[in-house]
Amino acid sequence: MLPTYNNMIQQNASNISRFFIAGINYKKTEASTRGHFSIGEKQYEAILSSATAKGVSEMFILSTCNRTEIYGMCDNVGQLIELLCSQTPETIDTFTSMCYIKQGTDAINHLFEVGAGLESQILGDYEIIGQVKTAVKFSKERGFIGGFLERLVNNVIESTKAIKNQTTLSTGTVSVSFAAIQYLKKRFESIKNKKVLLLGVGKIGSNTCKNLRDYLDCTEITLINRTEEKAKELANVLGLKHAPYDQLKVELQKANIILVATGSDKPILLKSDVEGFGNKLIIDMSVPYNVEKGVQDLHEIDLVNVDELSRIQDETYKKRLAEVPKARAIIAARLATFLDWVEMRRKIGLIKAAQSVAVQIRANNTTTTIPADATNNASSESDKLSIEKAVKELVIKMRTAKQSGCIYIDAMNSFLKAS
Repeated sequence: MLPTYNNMIQQNASNISRFFIAGINYKKTEASTRGHFSIGEKQYEAILSSATAKGVSEMFILSTCNRTEIYGMCDNVGQLIELLCSQTPETIDTFTSMCYIKQGTDAINHLFEVGAGLESQILGDYEIIGQVKTAVKFSKERGFIGGFLERLVNNVIESTKAIKNQTTLSTGTVSVSFAAIQYLKKRFESIKNKKVLLLGVGKIGSNTCKNLRDYLDCTEITLINRTEEKAKELANVLGLKHAPYDQLKVELQKANIILVATGSDKPILLKSDVEGFGNKLIIDMSVPYNVEKGVQDLHEIDLVNVDELSRIQDETYKKRLAEVPKARAIIAARLATFLDWVEMRRKIGLIKAAQSVAVQIRANNTTTTIPADATNNASSESDKLSIEKAVKELVIKMRTAKQSGCIYIDAMNSFLKAS
């Protein structure tokens, strides 16, 4: 029994040290560079299919307009980086030259801060936790979220909920879609009579559309999506117009403002699509960019990308910044709870061993023979309660002291006295 327990201890003790994160974000890289490491569903699927062979047991990838990060349990971070870069057009050397790497508790804390929006380009971004959930769900459905990551992510979600409820960190401009609204408010006295074309009706596109209507009183909006039915459905809900994708050029010519919120891995709005159509404002909210770079060379076109949007500081920014210490205090408390769970999980073998020994001791002190591996077969309810009390005492001592061997002896001595 004990050799098996010792092996388990050695394996579980390394859990935290085997947890890595490698990533790039807006702090060191422009959106155009981040776009080269953007991971879509097909790439994500391919990475997961190769993960086991690369020695990665648990992992997920978070790829948003602000960042691409890979989280996982492995022997070294190079395994994660190799997996990620296997599905990008750039090399491992390029990624490592600009990435950040975190391990163990630092990596865990980083995920807490990402979930809370503390690491977002727009401070307090409340959309990021939903993106974390989506990324983890994708990985879990394919068997790559085990007990460690599931518990960790659940703690991150709970921490983020507490921060949202107990602070005002998420008040104001906390999404790219709302930043687009802020930009339009600063740019135009009114856009009520402007013709707006929204290309892409996913989450960001849908939120932008609702914000246009609710905050800017704009109703001259036409929706286009590759899957026309989705554009039609949203248009019907909001009382707007929609057009089929094959009418894109016609709608581009009509529009004064063009918002691009598609999820393509390459540009879908080209220079040739808008050349000669007059003055227009184009806002590209996609990463990688979905508007061809050459569009910015057209003197009649103003092109704004996601990084420029994210630099907008609204009137609530200072108030949100003041909430950061409160948010970090909540994270620290939740992080401590998680680390306590990890420590107890590491010692579960010892607890089970103590339980088994207690059963044997009780069996030796009674006339009834009790199987060593079956606590539930104790000779009486009194025996069961005594064993439960001894094990509970062990757990309590393990939470408050560091000498696990001494605790084991103390707990067993207490049990023998009670016997």
